Amino acid sequence: MADTPAELNDAELQQQLNLETGRLGWPELQRHFARGVVIILSRDMDLVVVASRFAQDDRIRVEQWLDQGNIRRASDADAQHWSRTEPAFWAIVVAPWVLVQEITVQ
Repeated sequence: MADTPAELNDAELQQQLNLETGRLGWPELQRHFARGVVIILSRDMDLVVVASRFAQDDRIRVEQWLDQGNIRRASDADAQHWSRTEPAFWAIVVAPWVLVQEITVQ
């Protein structure tokens, strides 16, 4: 059984979360969007670092990111856009949330 976030130091937690990060398409993400649990990260945010703050229930840091617009809940407009463009995402589950970053093709 995996250690809980409280039992891991920050580096260990980030290493564990990195292993749990995966690639999802919009069809796989739709059911999570329907539940209202998808959080979008801006491109300059580190998915694993943000996930570790969620896992450690760092409400102050998460609220700062929300206030700054660095993270936000996915909206109906996002879902409509994703339905049209069918992007891929880097994603990680930090229950109950699904944190995502759209993968951009350079």
